[in-house]
Amino acid sequence: MHPEPIFEIFGQGVYLYGICMAVGIIACFGFLVFTMRYKKFNDASSDAVIFIGVFGTGFGIFSAMLFQAAYNYIADPTKGFDLGGAMTFIGGLIGGVVSFVAVWNLYIYVIRRHTKIKWLKAEMNAGLTDALPFIPIGITIAHAFGRFGCFWAGCCYGLETDAWYGLPCAGYASGNYIPVQLLEMFFLLALGAVMAVLYFRFKFNYNFAVYAIAYGVWRFIIEFVRGDVTERGKLFGDTLFPSQIWSIVMVILGIGYIFIQMYFFSKLMKHPELNECKAKSESETERKSA
Repeated sequence: MHPEPIFEIFGQGVYLYGICMAVGIIACFGFLVFTMRYKKFNDASSDAVIFIGVFGTGFGIFSAMLFQAAYNYIADPTKGFDLGGAMTFIGGLIGGVVSFVAVWNLYIYVIRRHTKIKWLKAEMNAGLTDALPFIPIGITIAHAFGRFGCFWAGCCYGLETDAWYGLPCAGYASGNYIPVQLLEMFFLLALGAVMAVLYFRFKFNYNFAVYAIAYGVWRFIIEFVRGDVTERGKLFGDTLFPSQIWSIVMVILGIGYIFIQMYFFSKLMKHPELNECKAKSESETERKSA
């Protein structure tokens, strides 16, 4: 564990947490670029996903700080509402997803219809519905690196324990704690691997539901052994922690997404990789018959 800065740049401390977070974001976008090329997304489609994704990531980071500030205020209103830099993942996920979807629809239904800039009006051979099956895999990659950063920062730690698996992973506190950060990192890597196999091997298009339900259940359970939950207060008569409420919402939305994908999104998918194969096949047939 290393919560202190490892070096400085222009007088500003650089932390292992920040490095892990940056590496995770880069790895996430690298995976998205690879997958879009593999699935034959054209430049217009890929650029839209990446550029809007960068905006969603930035807003998600702000949202993560905003949610944590709200949790801190719930726990102790006397300290005021302070965006002090601490973050909570679910807050970031909510802000990132909502902002991404909002900007995507703004771009597709408003900007592209009214702009005179050719680059913004370029034909897209894939839409958001084609990207949704693999975007959650990228999220788990970024999140896993982020949790590894949490381990070094000493945040998001578990309950204090004398068991063999206990580690000194709770900030500047002494003693050993359940390394919830590492447990969640391994869970996310496993979840990402499962979704990758489902998508690339079996052409499974319901990964967003798999992610929302699996992580929602995991997060609800793991909150019971988190040692820092008291810093975020409780809701509904001191019954559940805020992240458990959002976990329930994630599971419900995940179940709902199954039906949305089945009866609505599946009809909007353009399947660029299939269209390219079809075009090549038709071209080959014409060449042979010529």
